[in-house]
Amino acid sequence: ISACLVGSEMCIRDSSYENWGGYNLLVKLNQRNPEVQNYICDVIRFWVSEFDIDGIRLDAADVLDFDFMRVLRHTADEVKKDFWLMGEVIHGDYSRWVNGQTLHSVTNYALHKALYSGHNDHNYFEIAHTVKYLQNMGDLDLYNFVDNHDVTRVASILTNEKHLPLIYALMFGMPGIPCVYYGSEWGAKGEKSQGDPALRACFDGPQTNGLTEWIAKLAEAKKHSNALNYGAFRSVVLTNRQCIFERAVDGERVLVAINAEEQPYTAHFDAGCGRAVDLITGQEHDFGGGSELPGYSAYFWKCER
Repeated sequence: ISACLVGSEMCIRDSSYENWGGYNLLVKLNQRNPEVQNYICDVIRFWVSEFDIDGIRLDAADVLDFDFMRVLRHTADEVKKDFWLMGEVIHGDYSRWVNGQTLHSVTNYALHKALYSGHNDHNYFEIAHTVKYLQNMGDLDLYNFVDNHDVTRVASILTNEKHLPLIYALMFGMPGIPCVYYGSEWGAKGEKSQGDPALRACFDGPQTNGLTEWIAKLAEAKKHSNALNYGAFRSVVLTNRQCIFERAVDGERVLVAINAEEQPYTAHFDAGCGRAVDLITGQEHDFGGGSELPGYSAYFWKCER
């Protein structure tokens, strides 16, 4: 703000800058300006050289200039072979952002919504439809989550707490990169309606319970399975409250089986193999005579010859 004297009257001329969302601390930069691009790329180079970071998250990537993201991708490929660019995107065709020229991944809000409403509404068809919708976008490595710092924690949004282990099993079993929000691994609650502090609480220390141990087993299974990480998706059995789908790659096949109902369910299908081992528990499974799923259960059956 500057002042000037005109004749005998004082005038004040206001000079300011554009911001994002009305927040003056979030300055809008000209992303097509080479000096801006060089400055941001130098920031990436600094963090890699000084702290060896492996990637960055771009807030509100759906409003970023695509040419700017191409420059970032070029820098990412330059500083580290496997440097990761992940963007926050809510809606739209995710392949616009996730490709060989821009970002490596974006937040999978489409699956997030389907996962919790598919359980609350007893509608696994919604989840299957969403997976097909995402497959039509191409072979994308999307950032999967059941909650994060901007949405109600999953333990607060699910109407049946016994679905908590199942929603994580689905997330780890599906195509994409699973993410667990801090605190939610032991069932912490938080409502979006109570504001950001309720979603981003401070905890005295980590807790361990059955859910924590379950998620650890899911993560270990995912880590050591090429099929769960890279395999193609194929639906095998689908009802309102049960689903079995296959993940397969390079001769490895894993059948992810979920029963979201209290009553046992017996699935009859061609597994393509006689026996399997559950990657979560290590127990063997025989497909002969039908596969019984106890109430509220989940399995990662790896087919054996």
